[in-house]
Amino acid sequence: MDTIFAQATARGKAGVAVIRISGPRAWDAARALAGQLPEPRQAGLRHLRLEGEALDEALVLCFEAGASFTGEDVAELHIHGAIATVTAVLRGLGRMEGLRLAEPGEFTRRALENGRLDLAQVEGLSDLIDAETESQRKQALAVLSGAVGKVVEGWRNQLIRAAALLEATIDFADEDVPVDVTPEVTTLIDAVMRALRQEIGRVGAAERVREGFEVAIVGRPNAGKSTLLNALAGREAAITSEVAGTTRDVIEVRMDLGGLAVTLLDTAGLRDTDDTVEAIGVERALQRAECADLRVFLLDGLEVPLIAPQADDLVVHGKADLGSRVGLSVSGKTGEGVDALVAEITRRLAERAAGSGVMTRERHRHAMSRAFDALESARNEVLRGSDRAELAAEGLRQAARALESLVGRVDVEHLLDEIFASFCIGK
Repeated sequence: MDTIFAQATARGKAGVAVIRISGPRAWDAARALAGQLPEPRQAGLRHLRLEGEALDEALVLCFEAGASFTGEDVAELHIHGAIATVTAVLRGLGRMEGLRLAEPGEFTRRALENGRLDLAQVEGLSDLIDAETESQRKQALAVLSGAVGKVVEGWRNQLIRAAALLEATIDFADEDVPVDVTPEVTTLIDAVMRALRQEIGRVGAAERVREGFEVAIVGRPNAGKSTLLNALAGREAAITSEVAGTTRDVIEVRMDLGGLAVTLLDTAGLRDTDDTVEAIGVERALQRAECADLRVFLLDGLEVPLIAPQADDLVVHGKADLGSRVGLSVSGKTGEGVDALVAEITRRLAERAAGSGVMTRERHRHAMSRAFDALESARNEVLRGSDRAELAAEGLRQAARALESLVGRVDVEHLLDEIFASFCIGK
């Protein structure tokens, strides 16, 4: 396997930059620059030289195969982060025989191939790199630490036990089996099916934590939606005017509310109109509002046309500075009631986020659904009698295979290029 290298820290001027080298020639390459290497997993200060020319003073770390991130021999050079210094060291490594620049995500891909990470952990690492909020950080860290693999292994062990019981009835089909295994097998299958059903139901909330919630502000033209968005964002994100219908497109503002990633949507005022451009804006507003996780209906004394509030939506009276209203009311102009509105939005979204599990992607939901369907089929075969044991056992094998795809043991080769394409070079 090639020995690869890349800058593992962000590009640009910085106090420290880390150059990572991984593969069979990693230590030789580091030795060519630094001379005698420190003991594995012990840092040592070294002067880096190439062909007699001084490059930099660096902190050198070595990790042996099996005890490194990639599972291979790894060397790290912690150098000064000047662009010229990084370029000189990378250029020097590029001249060495058997070394090449790493491709995006190649270090992590080698960690997967060498059994240091499973596929779910790779996805968790990707999410951790992209995490913007505290809830995203915690969720990604749980996945990276192997939470998905632990859950899958528990389910898999139960299915292995159920399959072993069925195999015993198949092996001794011509003899009297002293114990009826049906009750234990169905109990094991039912336990896994219950857990799968629960986890499938929690994927939606987990996806929203990972990707962020959307909150749409809807109302009639000139109800104060853009002014409210600006007050919530703390900046002039949307144009405001006294002219009704100023907002024609959907304006998005990304925020952190209580540790949750939230995108606020300012939509066009809802009304019937003969203006072609405004009608397009109204149609887009309706589409985004219907897909949003939460809608804030901003009233100006009249009902909002074309769309009705759902049970979990917020109904708020706008322009509170012009008069008192019953219930929650806000003024984007003066800020009155804005804190209370933010608190209520945060509370409602936090309740939804609390129902999230460790499975965070549509891929996970699909794999669990396939496992559930296979288990349902296996259970039906078990209840039909011992002569259907082989069909039931096959259903258990299909379920186990579907679960193993969650952590990348089977049937995921076509996903790898797509997953690692999102990684940066050096990771």
